[in-house]
Amino acid sequence: MSIIADASTYIKDLKQKIARLNQEIASAEDADNSPLVSVEALETGFLINVFVDNSSPGLLASILEAFDHLGLTVLEARASCTGTFRLEAVGGEADDEGLINAYAVEQAVLQAIRNYP
Repeated sequence: MSIIADASTYIKDLKQKIARLNQEIASAEDADNSPLVSVEALETGFLINVFVDNSSPGLLASILEAFDHLGLTVLEARASCTGTFRLEAVGGEADDEGLINAYAVEQAVLQAIRNYP
């Protein structure tokens, strides 16, 4: 029973996160063309969400290079580049020292977007 209760709580938390992210995406669509980046620390790694109003070929590669420079390994990712650019990725730290924080990941992704031609 405890496994089912834990799973139910976990699913409820995920639904709340999805609702929050959908609100952030809607806000970003209404705002100017500035990118929306949110990074949430997980037990081991980060949940990274990126939304950019317009899609540019190669932007995904630029963001993945930023992950690589930070020492993040992409464990799971979903990306859409049709019309807008959306990325949801789970990144795990390559080392176990935990030296990278969510703010550093967010800033690296924003810098990769800004530096992209």
